[in-house]
Amino acid sequence: PLRLLAVACLLALSRGKTVRYRTDEEGAPGTVIGTLADEMPVKAPGEMSFRLMRQFSNSSLVRVREEDGQLSIGEAGLDRERLCGQAPQCVLAFDVVSCWRERYRLVHVELEVRDINDNAPRFPRAQMALEVSESAAPGTRLPLEVAVDEDVGSNSIQSFQVSLNSHFGVEAQTRADGARCADLVLLQELDRERQPSYTLELVAKDGGSPARSGTATVHVRVLDANDNSPAFAQGSVTVELPEDAPPGSLLLDLDAADPDEGPNGEVVYTFGSQVPPEARRLFRLDPRSGRLTLEAAVDYERTRTYELDVRAQDRGASPRTATCTVIVRLTDVNDNAPRISISALRGAASAAGVAYVSEAAASESFVALVSASDRDSGANGQVRCSLRGHDHFALQRAYEDSYMIVTTAALDRERIPEYNLTVVAEDLGSPPFKTVRQYTVRVSDENDNAPLFAKPLYEVAVPENNPPGAYITTVVARDPDLGHNGKVTYRLLETQVMGAPISTYVSVDPATGAIYALRTFNYEILKQLDLRIQATDGGSPQLSSSTLVKVRMVDQNDNPPVIIHPVLTNGTVEIGVSSKTSRDSLVAQIKARDADDGANAELTFAFLEEPQQDIFTINPSTGDIVLRGDLSEELGQLFKVILTVTDNGRPPLATTATVNFLVTATAPSSIQEIAKPSSWEGKALQWDIPLIVIIVLAGSCTLLLVAIITIATTCNRRKKGNEIKNNASLKEQIDISHLEKGRQEEGSPRGNVFEVRTFPSKTSFTSPDPSPAAEEISTAESGSDSTCLYEGQKRLRGPSGEGFAAAPSYGKEAAPPVAIWKGHSFNTISGREAEKFSGKDSGKGDSDFNDSDSDISGDALKKDLITHMQNG
Repeated sequence: PLRLLAVACLLALSRGKTVRYRTDEEGAPGTVIGTLADEMPVKAPGEMSFRLMRQFSNSSLVRVREEDGQLSIGEAGLDRERLCGQAPQCVLAFDVVSCWRERYRLVHVELEVRDINDNAPRFPRAQMALEVSESAAPGTRLPLEVAVDEDVGSNSIQSFQVSLNSHFGVEAQTRADGARCADLVLLQELDRERQPSYTLELVAKDGGSPARSGTATVHVRVLDANDNSPAFAQGSVTVELPEDAPPGSLLLDLDAADPDEGPNGEVVYTFGSQVPPEARRLFRLDPRSGRLTLEAAVDYERTRTYELDVRAQDRGASPRTATCTVIVRLTDVNDNAPRISISALRGAASAAGVAYVSEAAASESFVALVSASDRDSGANGQVRCSLRGHDHFALQRAYEDSYMIVTTAALDRERIPEYNLTVVAEDLGSPPFKTVRQYTVRVSDENDNAPLFAKPLYEVAVPENNPPGAYITTVVARDPDLGHNGKVTYRLLETQVMGAPISTYVSVDPATGAIYALRTFNYEILKQLDLRIQATDGGSPQLSSSTLVKVRMVDQNDNPPVIIHPVLTNGTVEIGVSSKTSRDSLVAQIKARDADDGANAELTFAFLEEPQQDIFTINPSTGDIVLRGDLSEELGQLFKVILTVTDNGRPPLATTATVNFLVTATAPSSIQEIAKPSSWEGKALQWDIPLIVIIVLAGSCTLLLVAIITIATTCNRRKKGNEIKNNASLKEQIDISHLEKGRQEEGSPRGNVFEVRTFPSKTSFTSPDPSPAAEEISTAESGSDSTCLYEGQKRLRGPSGEGFAAAPSYGKEAAPPVAIWKGHSFNTISGREAEKFSGKDSGKGDSDFNDSDSDISGDALKKDLITHMQNG
């Protein structure tokens, strides 16, 4: 007896159970509907679990909590109109599997979604046009377009109202399909001559609380009289039609009589405005004969009843109409074979036509749900199911036309890894239709092994300057399990390296375990990178292990030496060396550095071009430059050498610089001063610019003086000869000292700002000795060429050989006098006075007459000459 009782309990637990709930539509997501655990015969909180079946595809509508089976509204919410349309009752059916102590039980849930008044009535068009004859009798009905309300029951359209008027009223009717429509009823006779049209406001109200309404404007046009209207024998006709009737079948021959003659008695048949487009496609109405025939095949399972409004209208000047309602009812025939739907447990690793069951599943465990359906009705839609294939599985009825595939014995994957089952569904029609469906059940493995790496520690060396995406190494882990349980994926465990995630340095191929560099490594910044790679299998729960990978960077000779002292300018440095420096004295120290490491950072200093007679030598290790010769006789000389700094890398990298040693007269110091880079090559050209300026200046002055002399000569001819001679003699004898004295008192001396250089005599151009003024040139400029050629100078100089022009000076000595053309003869002025006639260029490339910094221009020269003449 105890054994029989246990068997009865197991059967009760494995059988299905139907649970029904109700909820209103448009509930907020998360609203609790009910709890399935409360409906279970066994109350074991925490030991039961619930899962939604895969067949219920709209899982976003209802959510099932796994712990206690609590049902709640999903994220998409419940919209009754979207789910069930105009159906009187909206039931959302789905299946949930409960598990208690390895026992699975199917719970069929039927959730009734109740309608709320969330939709207002609306008309297809906001403006409706109607026509009515003025001879229409009171009580004439004018069909209006059907208003639509997506709600059902009392929340749908219940009443109609029309704006207050004396001629028309509105009357509501219920159609065969349950929809409410309205007719505009004529209350009293019309007089077109008094009022040709009417504009009415039509209101449709539903029965909700609060009620909602929709409005439309009806424009009624009154037509001229047509005494008689067409009349049907019956106002409503019902026709039955088998769903397998062929297109072209005659349904009804309509006849509307009109006693009028001529066009007023000719009747034209048309469908009314309330006939939907689907019915117009399926049925055809002959406009002349009124024959109603089948145009296309109909389907009982899709729509069972059609209501057709047939309108008969004469062809008079003011057409009169009559309406007849034709109701077409379809009859069912057995024309649909049963359909089989097999759904595995939701969340299991299943594919189309395949279900998986664990080899650890207990006997009578749920495997899949078989749902059989037939679109036919009555006996044609009743279905029987059976299972064939293997005695390890059986078919149990769950509810109505749904069955469960359950295990009947313990499963062994190593013995039979796969079962091929056949499900047969047959209806009770005559003749019966049968459907056969093949289904595969595969036994899945258990995940009991974690992935294992080949080595607990990987060490790898990577040269620096690798390209991004370079391959580093591959880690391998094995898992002896099968399928997803044995499929290993790799991932990089996140950590921080120098303030950045390690995932920005390397990446791991999740499928192969290959490690790639995501950036170029620099040994000088990062010498070693420690990674931890985790291998995880695909089981549930997942098992994993990890290994450590040490990536060591190998230095490359990728940085050339850099000279940091003395500072280079355009790769050149000038070092001043006193001519009094003794031999074997330290002249300068060259300091350089290399960012590399080891042998790549060991530097060697050398001169590519040794100075003449090995005057200077450099220590290859320290970079110290030592004087080996005697410079006492080399004052002003410039020694140019090429310095190279080379590292010991493979291949070696080198840096070169030009070093100019300038011998100066300064006293030697313990720390040598680093001079500016020399520009000896450009100074020889500086004398050509003043030469051009002087030539242009001389030509301009000559032209100006010729014009002045010509004007002065013409004026003097009018005076007496004696006065002309006396005035000319007086002007020639004016002492220039007054002009020089006045100029010296006007401006203060410029001091040690510029250095004075006079143009030498013609003989000095061929002599190597510098002019006396050139001896005051600073040490930094002692090596430059101070001569400037000017062939026309001899003509302008006096016997004493004074210079024609003066250059600025650093010295304090008084500048020698300068001869200039004044009026019609040469006069002598001080050198400082001549500074305002300086031909020094501003360096912007213009000539003296166009230079922005020059004091010499055509207007300034004329002004100065006139001023000297007036003072003289």
